Amino acid sequence: MPKNKRKNYSSKTYRQLERIVKGFANHRRIEILELLKNQPELSVAEISETLRINFKTASEHIRRLAIAGLVLKRSDHANVRHKLTDRAKSILKFLRILE
Repeated sequence: MPKNKRKNYSSKTYRQLERIVKGFANHRRIEILELLKNQPELSVAEISETLRINFKTASEHIRRLAIAGLVLKRSDHANVRHKLTDRAKSILKFLRILE
């Protein structure tokens, strides 16, 4: 692309992109994204049980996904429910292309 046609990204934009990529740069987090794509509104306990991983591990992965803007949290009385953002759905499509 010619220099004058190239988008001019700021350092802040690159850092935001890095945060997003780091958010899903782990096989467990990708597994969680796939699970939530197929079964939205799961709690951390349900995610850890389904994937057979430690509750604290699942909780930390979900925290990182939320920081990256890939998972939304919704309070449901005693539980917190999780679902994918549109960005996460796009990332899963992108990852299918890489396979």
